[in-house]
Amino acid sequence: MTEGRNMRSQLIEEFEDCPVIAAIKDEEGLKRCIHSDIPIVFVLYGDICNISQIVSRLKKAGKTVIIHIDLIAGLSSKEIAVTYIKLVTHADGIISTRPAVIRQAKEEGLFAIMRFFVIDSMAFESIKRQTESVYPDMIEVLPGVMPKIIQKICKQNRTPVIAGGLISDKEDIMAALDAGAMSISTTNQKVWFM
Repeated sequence: MTEGRNMRSQLIEEFEDCPVIAAIKDEEGLKRCIHSDIPIVFVLYGDICNISQIVSRLKKAGKTVIIHIDLIAGLSSKEIAVTYIKLVTHADGIISTRPAVIRQAKEEGLFAIMRFFVIDSMAFESIKRQTESVYPDMIEVLPGVMPKIIQKICKQNRTPVIAGGLISDKEDIMAALDAGAMSISTTNQKVWFM
């Protein structure tokens, strides 16, 4: 258990030092990301046949790799998919919208980020309820261009927040960080190199 806490603390520190996270959705993004200075990468594509190779390439480039497990083709939404990711890819963690998957990741010692789409007040209310029952290491809130909402989420939760989605310029980054987000995640490659 102590090893898991130490890993979590190290990754939280890494996120604190990494205001922009590269989120990759294709091979082009992977290649560009490898040549960036960004240390943390969210993998938003792949399948059960190539996800291990994607992670391996990123690890060789010295990146911390978090896989959005819900987006990997061929994996089920069951908890066993987390065990597969841990044993086969050696990724540092996962992202998921599913509470059972987040719980399993925590049991497996993987860093767990729970993703929320804030589309209405009901979604906003479920964030606190779900984080208190599942205890993810971090939460990712989409869209990330809602500073007032991000600020409210940060005030009502102890769990560190990542703002993602629709972030396209320095103003978006600064607004999300000023609202309390620890980091932002984006597939927009121009933002990676700002």
